[in-house]
Amino acid sequence: MFIDTRNVEQNTVIEAAVCIVGGGVAGITLALEMARAGVDTCMLESGGFGPDDETRDLYRGENAGLPYSFADGSRSRYFGGSSNCWGGWCRPLDPWDFEKRDWIPHSGWPFGLDELAPYYARTHELLKLGPQNFDPAYWEREIGRHDVRRIPLATGDMRDTVAQFSPPVRFGKLYRDELSRSSRVRVFLYANVLNIDADAQASSISRVQVATLGGRRMSVVSKIFVLATGGIENARLLLASNNVQAAGLGNGNDLVGRFFMDHPRMMSGTVRFRPGLARNKLYDIKYHYQNAAVSAHGTKISSQFAPKQELMEREKLLNSRVWLYSRFYGEGSKGSEALIRCKEALLSKDQPGRSLKADLITMASHPLDTVGYGLTRLYQWPALITGVTLQAIVEAEPNRDSRVTLCNQRDQLGMPRVKVEWRLGAQVQRTFDRTFALLAQELQMAGIADVELDAPLEGRPWPAKLEGTWHHMGTTRMHDSPREGVVDRDCKVHGIGNLYVAGSSVFPTVGANFPTITIAALSLRLAGHLVRQLDTPDVVANSGMMTMPTQVKIDTLPIAASSLTPLMKEQ
Repeated sequence: MFIDTRNVEQNTVIEAAVCIVGGGVAGITLALEMARAGVDTCMLESGGFGPDDETRDLYRGENAGLPYSFADGSRSRYFGGSSNCWGGWCRPLDPWDFEKRDWIPHSGWPFGLDELAPYYARTHELLKLGPQNFDPAYWEREIGRHDVRRIPLATGDMRDTVAQFSPPVRFGKLYRDELSRSSRVRVFLYANVLNIDADAQASSISRVQVATLGGRRMSVVSKIFVLATGGIENARLLLASNNVQAAGLGNGNDLVGRFFMDHPRMMSGTVRFRPGLARNKLYDIKYHYQNAAVSAHGTKISSQFAPKQELMEREKLLNSRVWLYSRFYGEGSKGSEALIRCKEALLSKDQPGRSLKADLITMASHPLDTVGYGLTRLYQWPALITGVTLQAIVEAEPNRDSRVTLCNQRDQLGMPRVKVEWRLGAQVQRTFDRTFALLAQELQMAGIADVELDAPLEGRPWPAKLEGTWHHMGTTRMHDSPREGVVDRDCKVHGIGNLYVAGSSVFPTVGANFPTITIAALSLRLAGHLVRQLDTPDVVANSGMMTMPTQVKIDTLPIAASSLTPLMKEQ
């Protein structure tokens, strides 16, 4: 059931067995599992079924570190969360990403890949992926095209890996009907959490305070609370809930908001292919991204190069991924950027401030760039490819001083806005340098191409071409010890009996793979833990209802017929 909080009677109290704060990948995955287990669940989503400027503004804040965009365009504050703007890349973390590596301080998870493996398997249905197979040889064989062939690797230091593409799944659309039909899950839209209320010892959460942008207030009482608002907002809510503990909930060891990580991304060099060897679709992001030609059994894939475990141990490197990047005629022009926005609109990607009319005018004003870029993307004409470079993303090392804090600005709800300070160290620079150098060596030794690289990064200021990938991670990190982590191995906040955190903010280390599939796997694992904690039959028999302070049942509240109907029609 979906309920518009703007129509709920003032000061209503909601009761549920589980309260999930946030309606993105983690929150919706949890809600689906709770519904299927028969657990009475309340979900609080800040937005509605689509973007709006007032709600989007709540994400904005200050940037205090490397140049970094963390609000508009990188997150979507409406039902479905960041699945509304993701590209669909999916690959589980590598086994060594979970291990403690002595050259990476604060590295390691409380458990290994084997713990998450059964949940990774379940994500294939959730994310609409293909077979549970990431073997490059399998995909090369199944695709069976001459222009989708693996490059032989000679040194033994690098390997090629495969990622699968989700369509991509827009969680807020694909799973809306199931949640709408559920008698166990109530999704409150336009519901913003202002505070997490704890007891005097901050050992248990009693309720969360909720408000709409229009001033309507209510609260939620629950046995268990789960924060699932993303890698930045999870930390923000804990830090802002400081009426019992001045430093914020779960922050007795000054860890909430620290270890903020994103995957840095950069390009380097010029690749000159030997005759007849250019445009291998398997490794070039311009060809393999969501390309039906690079697919088998209905699943689109891509391939990237990565350092082997032995190399990382020998050279003390972070994990990384690197691929080819063809530059097309007109790329980077106003016309090509407008054309890209139109394509992303077809994939239902959230694009704040976009105007179709403005994009059409821009494309008409730059016809050569627009048509040239579009035809090159469509037909892949060699004459219109202006060059090829390398692109890599690198694992960010856990850094205490890379962090999310609160600033003095306040949003429309009176909540303190965030200040994000993204920091990257010399180890990341060296990993970029070695990753590019190693792939250049592989291409040359295999007789594929000659590569002229840009100047090394290590020891120099970060260049303007450094980008983030909008993978916000690490701010409520997982560790068995409260001195090293905010949550334990079950994602429960240390010292608080009924408060959990879901999503990428719990990642202790992040590897170099795309986080959505791991977010989903962790959420499935957490759901199982919560159901066991609640003892489902007892929960079902004694589940709470939405109530006024005088225990008025949902069907007598003044929100049913008139205000629920429009929401149901939108589905």
